[in-house]
Amino acid sequence: LQVDMYAGALFIQQALQWDLYIAVAGLLAITAVYTVSGGLAAVIYTDALQTLIMLVGAVSLMVFSFIEVGGLEGLQTKYFDAIPSIRKENSSCGLPREDAFHIFRDPVTSDLPWPGVLVGMTIPSLWYWCTDQVIVQRSLAAKNLSHAKGGSLMTSYLKILPLFMMVMPGMISRVLFPDLVACADPEICQKVCGNPSGCSDIAYPKLVLELLPVGLRGLMMSVMVAALMSSLTSIFNSASTIFTMDLWKHFRPRCSEWELMIVGRVFVLVLTAVSILWIPLVQAGQGGQLFIYIQSISSYLQPPVAMVFILGCFWKRANEKGAFWGLVVGLLLGVIRLVLDFVYPEPQCGEPDGRPGVIKYMHYLYFSMVLAAISTLIVLVVSLATEPPAPEMISRLTWFTRGDPPPKQEPAASPGPAAAKDPAALQLELSPALENSSDDNKCKWSRSGNSKLLSTFLWLCGMERRQEAAESTPKPEPLPVASLEEKPLVKHILNINLLICVCAGIFLWAYFA
Repeated sequence: LQVDMYAGALFIQQALQWDLYIAVAGLLAITAVYTVSGGLAAVIYTDALQTLIMLVGAVSLMVFSFIEVGGLEGLQTKYFDAIPSIRKENSSCGLPREDAFHIFRDPVTSDLPWPGVLVGMTIPSLWYWCTDQVIVQRSLAAKNLSHAKGGSLMTSYLKILPLFMMVMPGMISRVLFPDLVACADPEICQKVCGNPSGCSDIAYPKLVLELLPVGLRGLMMSVMVAALMSSLTSIFNSASTIFTMDLWKHFRPRCSEWELMIVGRVFVLVLTAVSILWIPLVQAGQGGQLFIYIQSISSYLQPPVAMVFILGCFWKRANEKGAFWGLVVGLLLGVIRLVLDFVYPEPQCGEPDGRPGVIKYMHYLYFSMVLAAISTLIVLVVSLATEPPAPEMISRLTWFTRGDPPPKQEPAASPGPAAAKDPAALQLELSPALENSSDDNKCKWSRSGNSKLLSTFLWLCGMERRQEAAESTPKPEPLPVASLEEKPLVKHILNINLLICVCAGIFLWAYFA
């Protein structure tokens, strides 16, 4: 959350010359209005619209950028000459990396070693796309399995574009503005972007503000704000759901829906406040490179969850105790490494590196691999040392049991004639009716006497809509168990598109290796 807020505020700061925290407050205010009042439906509809806006704006900037630099060949030639005019002599500070256009880099000395990119970065990505609440919530909201697959494939196609719409325009920005984007002197960087660690994060906003005409500049402003608002709304909605349904209801199982709504909103406010306080650490972390900060945090916290998920899906012997201890130990080790990273920050270019060896010599992507292996080992050992899960506990929940028949739903027992004649039974039947009747009258009276302020508060919390829906719609029938069956034609179309996405990914990996 703090990364999204910082990135959006950074763009607003560059465009409008506002203070960073004023920009954060404005971004949060706009986002919170339709997230709090609209819920998941508002988030999904606005995300769909913002996707179109983002594509149009990003493609426009990509075209202008490549024209300005002379295409891909021009970028490959000019990038290595993009050196800031003021830098430390007899050092590599401010010089472009020789392997800038390669994905597979030296496994020991490079900033992104190829084994770490291939394996260590894949593990957090597995966590994000398979278990992150933001993604899972959208997949579960799909109409059926085919729609969920189609949404994932659409995302796969869109994920091909950032290399050309974001990464390369960022490199073009360095070519066009080397003294700003590639500044190597802490004092100059402080003047340029307010961050002595570096100004790589302003590459994209600078390109937008300096290269595009006024109309497209406004469009890209909308694109950047839309992208960040999309991420913020997703996190707001998912965080509220996780806290209220998984934590709050565990401690207060009999809490009312009203209480859950209020607690969810308050938790979002608390989370937002903590994230704002965390922004200075984001700003100073990882040499001023926001992407590196995101990847390092992911490598410290996400591998245990990813491995527990994989073992839970593909190993029927995995049990609750194994998953619990795998998560506890893995997350504990990850938090220790995270704290050490903040205690011993990476030195600036040209300064001696006095960090402990576990930080200095173990790249965060390698740490991701080690952490995943430790978590997997703990889950395996603890699961084998404890009792296996009962067959009914894993039915339809693993890859090998996904085809099990759905559990039979027993029909609700209807009261017989003898029960109807029983005075005690009659009393039990009459009591709820009288209670509901008095509640209805009370609701009508209280609703008519509500002030406008209270009505607005209820509307923001979603309670008015829920009350009206409960009164106007009959009680829904229980939903049938979800089916994994798909229409053959649709399944073939989805599989063909999956093959196309895989081939495109392999080609790009090979081309830029």
